[in-house]
Formats: sequence, structure tokens, C-alpha cells
Amino acid sequence: MSATTTEHSAARATNATVTTPMGRMTALARAEMTLLGRNKGTLFAALFVPLVLPLSVWSASKEMDLAEAGLTTGTLVLPAAIGFSLLFAVYSALVGVFVVRREELVLKRLRTGELRDVEILSGSAMPAVLSGLVQSLLLAAGCFVLLDLSAPSAPHLAVLGLLLGLVMCAALAAVTASFTRTGESAQVTPLPFMFVSMLGSGMFVPLEVLPDRLASFCELLPLTPVITLVRGGWTGDLSAYEALGAVATAVAWTVVAVFAVRRWFRWEPRH
Repeated sequence: MSATTTEHSAARATNATVTTPMGRMTALARAEMTLLGRNKGTLFAALFVPLVLPLSVWSASKEMDLAEAGLTTGTLVLPAAIGFSLLFAVYSALVGVFVVRREELVLKRLRTGELRDVEILSGSAMPAVLSGLVQSLLLAAGCFVLLDLSAPSAPHLAVLGLLLGLVMCAALAAVTASFTRTGESAQVTPLPFMFVSMLGSGMFVPLEVLPDRLASFCELLPLTPVITLVRGGWTGDLSAYEALGAVATAVAWTVVAVFAVRRWFRWEPRH
């Protein structure tokens, strides 16, 4: 049922009335949005879980000396909430999308039409990326109201961090899907990256309170620069050198992920 829906929409994207790359990707994205609405399990994990997990960060913040680290409850919870959204609404959801579409031979059939490889992956990722973007904005508004969070001191850093996170998580999802055999295992293979990110990227425990050596290592994790930029956008205490370092780390991970996708992404079922 899902394969047929996607293929029919993709076929409409390749007819004479839709010839631009954006038109083709939009048609494919509409089909994926329809399928996303039918998958209740994915919807729950993508939309509900990221709204609940920040409560655990808020609870844990009561046991931390945030003032010594130059943070408040809001500047701890908000970046973590956005991180949860990126992990669940974008990364984890897209791993399942890519794997299931591959196993249903949808990706293989889409490649026989006008859609290029990058258009197929981008169009398939659009609904999850947009979902993560909207959810992050809603979480920011919620933290602003409920946690008495002030306006961001450097909003451009927060916006840049969010955009880099959306692109990077989509690319990393495609990498993870390359090594995931079935739709069932797609529920498991994203877990290592998600756990490492939640524990080491400053979401639950700010890097400022970690030992220097451990903090230096955690700064190199994929999601750390996103959390750093978002948090720095609100606190305003991120220097130009630190901001450039965070951007460089995020871009480097994205470039590596894109290279890995081009090298190892599988378009046909794994046997």
C-alpha cells in the first residue's frame, strides 16, 4: 500500500507538468507526508516523545549548579529539547523511511524515472525535516513562555545551529539506513547514536560541568556543535572562535555523512 502510494505520486512528479527538481521533490514529499500520517508508531516517536523528554532534563537541572556554569534552566532545557526533536523527529524517523522504502523496492523504481538520486533522498526527507523544524520552533516558544526564557542574544547562531542540525541528521539517517537490513532493525540501529548524543552532546549534562578532557572529546560528537550554537545563541557568551569551531565540526560531519551516503547507500533490498 505504501509503496504504491509513493510510486504513484512520484510518477505524477515526472510527467510533463512537473519538470523542475523542486517540483519533483515536492510531489515525492507530499506522498511521504501522507504515509507518515498513517504510521502511528513513527508519529508517536517523532511528535510526542520530544515533547516529553525535556521534562526529564528540567527535573535533572534541579540537581545541578547551573549558575556556576553560567546557565539557567531555560538555556539547559531548550537546546536539549531541540536536540530531542532532531534525534526523534528527523534522524530516527528517516532511518525507518529510507529502509522501508528500499525494502519495498520504492527507491529502486523511483530511480528509473526523472528523479535523481539526490532528489529522491531529499524529497523523502522533506516531511521529517519540516516536522523537526516546526517542532523546534514550538519548543522554543514553549520554553520562552514556561521557563521565563529571555530573548536570544545572538539569534543568528541559534538559527544556524538548527539548520545545520536538520541537514546533518538527515544525512546521518541515510548513512545509518545504509547499514540497516530490515524495517524492524531500523528501530534498533539508530539507538547507539541517539544514546551517545543524549549523554555526551550537552543535552542532559552541559559540557561546562564535565572534566576538561571528557568535555574536549564530547565537543567532537556530531550533535554537540548544534547544541553549542543553539545554547550560545541564547546566552550570548559564545566567542567567534568557539562559534567557528562548532560550525566547522558540524559541516565536517555533514560532509563525511554525504560522502558515506554516496559511497555506501543501498538502493535495493539487502540480501
